[in-house]
Amino acid sequence: MSDESTKRGDWYDGIVSTYDTVAEQYATDYFDELSRKPFDRELLTKFAALIPEGGLACDMGCGPGHLARFLANLGVEVIGIDVSRSMIEVARRLNPELAFEQGDMLRLPFADDSFAGIAAFYSLIHIDRSRVPEALAELRRVLSKTGPLLISFHLGEGEIHVDEFHGHRSQTGQKIAFHATLFEMDEITRFLESAGFAVDEKLTREPYEFEYPSQRGYILARKA
Repeated sequence: MSDESTKRGDWYDGIVSTYDTVAEQYATDYFDELSRKPFDRELLTKFAALIPEGGLACDMGCGPGHLARFLANLGVEVIGIDVSRSMIEVARRLNPELAFEQGDMLRLPFADDSFAGIAAFYSLIHIDRSRVPEALAELRRVLSKTGPLLISFHLGEGEIHVDEFHGHRSQTGQKIAFHATLFEMDEITRFLESAGFAVDEKLTREPYEFEYPSQRGYILARKA
């Protein structure tokens, strides 16, 4: 493991490699998932209404670009960011009219105040718990004044570590790893407030029957 990835956290190399490997299958499995998630669509529509005309929103951890596409269909100018190069290539192919760039939320290649809003759905879960405050501080840096941040995450305690993801193995023949951090609502609220966000709304829902069986958390915050 490189010095840089060690500094980022023990999971970094593994999660990038995992999403590079499963990008095509992941897109097949998830590209239309919002059509089956009315709760999420309602929140994203509310988020879209908070983006001023001409403002650029960011889909952070965009995967195959389905959330960015949903926001764009609501009239929002949006860019998708993902740490996986293969996932970005898939997103560009599936959404040729939208912009996508590779980027790491721990060190984003964007100037201060670049985005009028950020939606980060299930992206913070791939950051080591000890580095989540750092990731949130970086999101705050690139968010414009009073810009909304909408995050979603798995509720719970501890972490999830599995040796297989979407049935894939790595190119070496070994099972690929998947790591995710679970958060309690009060915990992620403290992280957000410490990073300089004001929390406006906290919501939970039970998992849909086609999802991983964990309760879901959502927080709408803004740059304080």
